[in-house]
Amino acid sequence: MRIRTLLASLATVTAVIGGLALAMPAGATTAATPFADPSKAPGGNFDLSVWQLQEPVGSPGKPTTIPSSRLQGSNGFQDDYFYTDKRDGAMTFWAPEKGVTTPNSNYARSELREMNRDGSAADWSLSGSHKLQATLRVVSVTKNVCVGQIHLGSGGSSTKPLVELYYRANGDIVLGTENSPDGGQTLHNVGHVSVGKTWNYTIAVSGGDTIDLTVNGSTTHYDIPSSFFQYKQYFKAGSYNQSSSDSTTNGARVGFYGLTVSHG
Repeated sequence: MRIRTLLASLATVTAVIGGLALAMPAGATTAATPFADPSKAPGGNFDLSVWQLQEPVGSPGKPTTIPSSRLQGSNGFQDDYFYTDKRDGAMTFWAPEKGVTTPNSNYARSELREMNRDGSAADWSLSGSHKLQATLRVVSVTKNVCVGQIHLGSGGSSTKPLVELYYRANGDIVLGTENSPDGGQTLHNVGHVSVGKTWNYTIAVSGGDTIDLTVNGSTTHYDIPSSFFQYKQYFKAGSYNQSSSDSTTNGARVGFYGLTVSHG
């Protein structure tokens, strides 16, 4: 009886670890129990072959972009805005309040943009199944930071995001759904986690017309307005700061312990 009980317990532990390993680098669970190698660049712990990096430096309106080829591998790109936390192996993004922005935004970002493995920009239709999964913690934030997006790609002139997942300085997690490609955003409170605590999310598209958001195991659903159906999409994740000033020390620092994209 004791042997059977022990074997059952071991099987349960293995199943749990296996499940976590699917969503986290090298089996990482939380910030307190990391399995990522802190000595490696982010590309040594995460699959960055499907991402390029946008940083808050460069010339006005033209932030520096780091291609996937430079991000990959244990000795891949890292700097003050994108690096491995030497304490726990987190892939960390720093976006100060003062930084170079894209032409359509007033806010700086250190953020990954989804790419295809052949180096072309991801640009997928709403039909099918599309999923962005992340385990993360907001290390610090002045006011508000976007940690995950579905952004409009080709199909029209709009440069709006379809959805943005925000983390507020008070610990509230808020989803913003765009009302139309012309603008306007509806906010939905979807959770609360204290600053510095690890949490997880999944942003998914199902059936071509529904956003499925899961935060720490709790799932909510949101209809996609038909005005978006003509557009293709792509995922973004990182630290897209939502406040600006002349400060280079205030901003948002976000550490990721898991980040995966899947399409079906």
